[in-house]
Amino acid sequence: RLAYSGFEHAHVILGGESFVALAEGLQNALWALGGAPRQHRSDSLSAAFRNLDKDAREDLTRRYDALCADYGMEPTRNNRGIAHENGSIESPHGHFKFAIKDALLLRGTSDFEDLGSYRAFIDEIVGRNNARIRRHIEAERPALQALPPGRSCDFEEKIVTVTSSSAFTLKRVFYTVPSRLIGSRLRVRLYDDRLDVLLGGTWLMTLERGRPVSSNKHGHVVDYRHVIHSLRKKPMALLNLVYRAQLFPREAYRLTFDRLIEGMPEKAACRLMVDILSLAHDRGCEAELASVLTVELDAARLPDMAMLRTRFAPDPAGLPGVVVRLAPLSDYEALLGGAQAVAA
Repeated sequence: RLAYSGFEHAHVILGGESFVALAEGLQNALWALGGAPRQHRSDSLSAAFRNLDKDAREDLTRRYDALCADYGMEPTRNNRGIAHENGSIESPHGHFKFAIKDALLLRGTSDFEDLGSYRAFIDEIVGRNNARIRRHIEAERPALQALPPGRSCDFEEKIVTVTSSSAFTLKRVFYTVPSRLIGSRLRVRLYDDRLDVLLGGTWLMTLERGRPVSSNKHGHVVDYRHVIHSLRKKPMALLNLVYRAQLFPREAYRLTFDRLIEGMPEKAACRLMVDILSLAHDRGCEAELASVLTVELDAARLPDMAMLRTRFAPDPAGLPGVVVRLAPLSDYEALLGGAQAVAA
């Protein structure tokens, strides 16, 4: 927030205070504004520094100072324990929180379909507030510094090795990747809400960023499509997978496995569940198959694999016809004859 005009920007973060969250949110605000002030003031960032050793704290401070330097801003902080020192900012923040609560009451629910929907909701509130003070913002813009040619680094980069489990562990979170990457050294860029995975300088994929469940329990970000090939070889591994709850792509699959375990031997249940996941992967019918499984669950029936394979088999009428026309041998002879004439 700018103290004079009252321009404000809000950025939804998922993992609490961190340099990555600060860098991403601050730069989003500066680029939305179209300029940078000469000074940036933050609180003591105690949550970001908590549980860090001395070297890590110094590294975070250096990165924050470098970020401000990229935008020509002087980094300053509030004095710890002195209330209302930054009242021109803290008080409007309180009003903004009340505005969010009021908007949620008018909306009728605090449930959102996904993170993008919630961010759009917050952006709309911020946009309305800034629209009311547009003339003040325009008056302050000439006093701002020009932005640099591009954004500064707002991610943390790590190198990981993909294990034989088709996965890697980073910051106490287990991530699966395609099995073709087993043994590869990957470059991972950690943002607040996602991971960009690169092989050398080539972007491979973006993964949702996970969080540890607790101080002594890892988190898991699992895509069944990454591990289905190994499960086909050892379907009984499904029974005791640490990340089994995260493996199922939809609730219908998890409930189906629970029903299978109740209604048939464990070995057969695991085999059938792996076959169901394989069908969803091979036919690209994850959502449609989930709907069928829901119908079977409601009818208290166990899924029939033969019926499912028939239902989701490729439609012969939908396959394109391919006609291959073979060139006559005389064309090759003419081609060879022309080459010999050129050589002569």
